[in-house]
Amino acid sequence: MTFPTPETRNPVILPDGNAHEGTVFLSAAVDHPRFEIGDYTYASAHKPPDDWALHLAPYLYAFSPEKLRIGKFCQLADGVTFITSSANHRYDGFSTFPFMIFTGAGPDGPSMPEPGPDTIVGNDVWIGQGATILPGARIGNGVIVAAGAVVGGHIPDYAIVRGNPAQISRMRFDDETIAALLGIAWWDWEIDRIVTQEATIVGADLAKLRSGTA
Repeated sequence: MTFPTPETRNPVILPDGNAHEGTVFLSAAVDHPRFEIGDYTYASAHKPPDDWALHLAPYLYAFSPEKLRIGKFCQLADGVTFITSSANHRYDGFSTFPFMIFTGAGPDGPSMPEPGPDTIVGNDVWIGQGATILPGARIGNGVIVAAGAVVGGHIPDYAIVRGNPAQISRMRFDDETIAALLGIAWWDWEIDRIVTQEATIVGADLAKLRSGTA
């Protein structure tokens, strides 16, 4: 069984040879200096945008000091939006008005806020339809973000979060299993090996998954 390469399948081509116009591997679709995207991470949209970077992170500019870092094998549903740190306004003074946008001063203007942190998404993260990720959020590996959730702060590995503000609904696995999965890190395997081990990766037999790492 073969698997597409993330550099050449944009839009994603289905096994029957047809293009899935609404789904792209983001590493092939995004050309932006402040994005870092792992292999096989994809995004979907009911109406595919001309600019996927602008669609996903409308306030992440080429001159922004922060980055949006997304790991491998993540799944971004329609309507997911990253509100990165450059969307912030300065609010330590008397006015929050972003004068620098209208005066042309840009990032050197006095109304520019202090640089904010990167927004980081781990590997194998599923972000549901219409979810919003706030500036500086750090989402761990294997997290599931429910549709419409508004996520900020640190989300631990293999948590399920929902709501506004997003709260942990439950952990997907116990601490021992999570530690084992992080140690195995299947997303770093060669793609041929991943495809061969598909049934084990999407299953729930930890012993079998461990044996696949030998």
